[in-house]
Amino acid sequence: MRAILCGANGAMGRLIDGILGAEVAGRVSIDRENGVAGTFAELGDVGADMVIDFSHHSAVEDVLNYAESHGCAAVIGTTGHTEAEKARILAASERIPVFYSGNMSMGIAVLCRLAKEAAAYFPDADIEIVETHHHRKADAPSGTAHMLFNAIREVRPQAVEHCGRAGEGKRTRDEIGVSSLRMGGVVGVHEVHICTETQCLTLRHEAMTRGMLADGAVAAARFLEGKPKGLYGMENLLNKA
Repeated sequence: MRAILCGANGAMGRLIDGILGAEVAGRVSIDRENGVAGTFAELGDVGADMVIDFSHHSAVEDVLNYAESHGCAAVIGTTGHTEAEKARILAASERIPVFYSGNMSMGIAVLCRLAKEAAAYFPDADIEIVETHHHRKADAPSGTAHMLFNAIREVRPQAVEHCGRAGEGKRTRDEIGVSSLRMGGVVGVHEVHICTETQCLTLRHEAMTRGMLADGAVAAARFLEGKPKGLYGMENLLNKA
């Protein structure tokens, strides 16, 4: 594999760089530090077959334009995409293989599967998702919280995502609450609470380091090698395992 790292000077970019080593064919970062190209135009054609993006969601257009024009696969690890950006990712998957996930952790993929299964066993339970991250995280709720909601909605198609809770009014039967906490240096904690009148089941995942995301992103990139065009995610990687 020959990969380009977009967001190469960021925390995730540096971790992935350390894993891939000589397999890194090029680096892009808007700050241009460490002699890194500031744009894909500056980088040019480096003979890569993969672009791994951990920069900012607003860069997705440039990432996909480069991948499409150079016949590369793309791993999109950023979160907080607008609806237009999500549509762009979907459109690109009709031309190239794209791996897109709100969280690259295998543990979170397992949590999504378990949450969906548990929700099916308790069709009348109230469900709340709580996510906690460091105070520097910009988007809320996290992409992972949305992943968990969407996983549960597969068995509760009538579910409505209710982000934050304030003011007067009881929760409705179909809503799934999503709450966000931002504090200190917490890497990431996600909890799913499934509660009936008589019992409460809590599923919890805690990230110890961001290394799990780097490992997952590299696994996603290797998974994409040789794949046909299409949109892939952690469920595909989980099924492979």
